[in-house]
Amino acid sequence: MSINQNNRNTSQSLSMTTSTRDEGASASIRNENQSEVTLQMVKGEHMRLFIMALLVIPSTVLAGWSLYEIFLPNGLTTLEVAQLTLGLTLFAWLCMAFWTGIIGFFLQLFNIDPLSLRKKQVTPSALTPITKRHAVVMPVYNEDTRRIMVGFEACIRELMDSKSKDNFDFFMLSDTRDMEKADAELRAFTRLQKRLGAFSSQVFYRRREQNVHRKVGNLKEFCERWGANYEAMIVLDADSVMSGERMQDLARRIEQNADTALVQTIPMPVRQHTFFGRFVQFAAHLYSPMLATGLSFWQTDSANYWGHNAIIRIAPFMQHCGLPTLEGRAPFGGEILSHDFVEAALLRRAGWHAYLLTDTTGSYEEVPSNIVDYAIRDRRWVQGNIQHLGLLNVKGLKTANRLHFLFGAFAYISSLILFCMLALGTADALIRATSVPEFFVSDYQLFPTWQVARQDMMMVTMWGTAALLFLPKLLGIALALIKRRNEFGGAWSLLKGATVELVMAVLIAPLMMFYHSYFVISVLVGHSVKWEAQEREGRKVPWKVAIKHTQIMSCLAVVWGVTTFYFTPSLFMWLLPVLVGMVLAAPVIRLSSSNLLGQRMYKWGIFVIDQEVNECKALKRLRVAMQYFAITQHKPEVPMLPDSVWQTMPEQLLNEQPTPMRPALVENL
Repeated sequence: MSINQNNRNTSQSLSMTTSTRDEGASASIRNENQSEVTLQMVKGEHMRLFIMALLVIPSTVLAGWSLYEIFLPNGLTTLEVAQLTLGLTLFAWLCMAFWTGIIGFFLQLFNIDPLSLRKKQVTPSALTPITKRHAVVMPVYNEDTRRIMVGFEACIRELMDSKSKDNFDFFMLSDTRDMEKADAELRAFTRLQKRLGAFSSQVFYRRREQNVHRKVGNLKEFCERWGANYEAMIVLDADSVMSGERMQDLARRIEQNADTALVQTIPMPVRQHTFFGRFVQFAAHLYSPMLATGLSFWQTDSANYWGHNAIIRIAPFMQHCGLPTLEGRAPFGGEILSHDFVEAALLRRAGWHAYLLTDTTGSYEEVPSNIVDYAIRDRRWVQGNIQHLGLLNVKGLKTANRLHFLFGAFAYISSLILFCMLALGTADALIRATSVPEFFVSDYQLFPTWQVARQDMMMVTMWGTAALLFLPKLLGIALALIKRRNEFGGAWSLLKGATVELVMAVLIAPLMMFYHSYFVISVLVGHSVKWEAQEREGRKVPWKVAIKHTQIMSCLAVVWGVTTFYFTPSLFMWLLPVLVGMVLAAPVIRLSSSNLLGQRMYKWGIFVIDQEVNECKALKRLRVAMQYFAITQHKPEVPMLPDSVWQTMPEQLLNEQPTPMRPALVENL
């Protein structure tokens, strides 16, 4: 997840523009230990990328060579050259993910901080008081009123009893267009204010009349209107929950590291009840810490931003993150959709630091409960991430941020590459199976030229690919058994859950390959998608819906399977894992969306997570309040809002170097 997404790590420090870095640093207050750690991290940035290159490039070349050795004996055809080219690209992606996981495994195993590379992670002291003001903001758009209000209140109450309560204000920033839901939000907020008593003076609700630029415009309006009142903002999603300890920790990291503009946490999935939701939830809890640690190792102070469950220093955000409208048509032109990646890159371009926290405690979110809703969410992300390919040439971007753009897009494009490889391989095999081989290619040839099948290299390639795919998973399981087995209900419960997770991952991989391939093609031909509110509560997918979303895939798999079985039975056996998943897509979607099956998994000790073993206070508040929430029928009151202190958020010029921080903003650090 920070997969650091996945996750992003923490060591805390920022930097100004190149020209003002020394001046800003001298104006900041930091202790010697913090400065030393920061210096080490910044110095190691390029070396770590170089280390990753030394690992990834030879691994990719070796994998490509194995494919070349398979194709070479019978002469390379055009189809085989295409397969080899696609295979090299795909192996590069797999090798990058593989080595990220391997590095994360060893760092986690020996308790080494991925940023400082020291045994003990540098963290802010919980005894240090928070001295500046911070805002906790939750942008919402046509969401379930009960869920957002209960989650919002849970976060508020996490800080109400803390010593730092006076340092935090809470804003629900509504862009809701559904007037019935907008009225429900206002009624629920009125009732919330009455429950909070005197603390309600620090809690605000604002709804925009016009949903200009979606979430980007929502946060921009907040920053321009009230951003000058706060040092930083903790950005929550509509389904986010954070513990009070985590929110205070984020505030301290910003205050104690004057050159840090962004700290991203790893939002861990919770509150899942369907089989699929619990599968995704379990996998995230099992593998995310290791993968995030590996990611944090090579990205250092150039972590990504995932749009929520993060803290952002407002002054540099306003100065450097005003997003322009891109020239041209979709998918590369128009409004920037996946804005979070770009905002992190722009902050880093301006000299500020961004970190990913690999500690997964205290930061939570919810995920789609079934494969259909999961795929719908991915469709939105595909469009936004592919758009990033048009931003690779933005002037002044750090190498790590360019890699974030590239890998974010490739996470989906790789599915299309794999699908094309399988299709080309099938076409090549069918051509050979239906053609009469020529054993004598010369008039004076004494001995026939036999077709050569490099079975040895095929097996090497197969097992090598399996290692790239599954070894990080197996290491993640081993790491959890060694260090975190109690979080999953014990070793036996962990092993049961991991086994089912591996089987399920193999089963749904062909579905996601097909969906992502279709989404990528759809985006490239110019089809846009509406960014609507996500379905969050568990629901069982009807058979009609499941069949509707899988009929083309399943029919294709049947034709594919019958054809290969008839002409090339050996290829059919190789394709069988893919074909089975595609043929059974509808039943898999239907059954995996079952709440009953999810509940049985829990009773059998499968897919147990730490927050079910030892539920934190914030999630307990959420769970209990969801059972008793009701919207008042009384007339809603017009909410009071703080006085506006308008500051303009300038639009960035992507083809020019960023301007230095405004002196007024530097003085506020």
